Amino acid sequence: MKKIVFLTGTRADFGKIKSLIRILEKHEHFTPYIFVTGMHLQQEYGYTLIEIERCGFCNIHAFENHTHETTMDLTLAKTIEGLSAYVKSVTPDMIIIHGDRVEALAGAIVGSLNNILVAHIEGGEVSGTIDELIRHSTSKMSHVHFVSNETAKKRLIQMGELSESVFTIGSPDVDIMFSDQLPDLETAKQYYAIDFDAYAVAMFHPITTEFKNMEEYANDFVATLLADKHNFVVIYPNNDLGSAAILKAYKQLEGNPRFRVFPSLRFEYFLTLLKNARFIIGNSSAGIREAPYYGLPIINIGSRQKNRSVNTDIINVDYTKEAILNALQEIEKHEVKNSYTDFGTGNSATLFLESLENSDIWELNHQKQFRDI
Repeated sequence: MKKIVFLTGTRADFGKIKSLIRILEKHEHFTPYIFVTGMHLQQEYGYTLIEIERCGFCNIHAFENHTHETTMDLTLAKTIEGLSAYVKSVTPDMIIIHGDRVEALAGAIVGSLNNILVAHIEGGEVSGTIDELIRHSTSKMSHVHFVSNETAKKRLIQMGELSESVFTIGSPDVDIMFSDQLPDLETAKQYYAIDFDAYAVAMFHPITTEFKNMEEYANDFVATLLADKHNFVVIYPNNDLGSAAILKAYKQLEGNPRFRVFPSLRFEYFLTLLKNARFIIGNSSAGIREAPYYGLPIINIGSRQKNRSVNTDIINVDYTKEAILNALQEIEKHEVKNSYTDFGTGNSATLFLESLENSDIWELNHQKQFRDI
């Protein structure tokens, strides 16, 4: 019996790993454990630990790594402390982490320094912000890589990773996007008391390297939404440095009938609302990853997704009110032309399980090697 610890710190990464946890819970040779931390435990962001518990998973452990907007280095240190104590009690065979958050980096550090196999989901990708630095650092501390596509695999090999340690499984959230687990639109709208016939989704996150400008960016973003005519479902940002400025700007939306603002949405309900939206605006990876699969027009603002935003259906603009307003005026005419399969076809959990069932993965050397090209 292999014991596997999954680490989750945000609503987004839980959406990515949920199908993977579920498939292991059904398997007689694997026991998954879930270390829950970060935004999941913050009331201001919806206390999404509840959503994880609603899934009915066994072996859930919660650890609070911060209580307010804080700097990444302190969050990293506290997460390492909590996870280190947890893995010493569980003694897992593998730690599975996702993406480019400091919680993932903490998981990689704890695993690699305690002689535990570390598997990183969605390494080898680029964004253009400090998130990319964290993602690549996490990959270098990991032994196994579950990537979304062959481009990501190529980057990891360029970084000196062993080709036999890289498994292309697609993006696991695509499994849920096209599953029968999604509620219908009316159910989702009733659950969140959204009475719009038509609406767009707005998600705007802080950029830590542009912290000094976040108040201006946030106020300009909100000003353009207020000047526009569309209805908006607005979702809170992540809790990185700069989020307080965005939340302060969102107070201008209170009481306005064109806006419904939420700290968080249940992942399946979010996907249904996204799928049926007129478009998505902001700087969330949902506009780069999920939205193109649904054929949704996208307005991507600023630098946060700089190196990711290459899809031809994405309208990329800078932070200025004029640029955003122009995009909002053009979005109804914007035609979405191409289908999108860059991140898999919805069978990530099956490919993930097949990889773990292969004994080769468990025989990978815990002592990392750098392979020259």
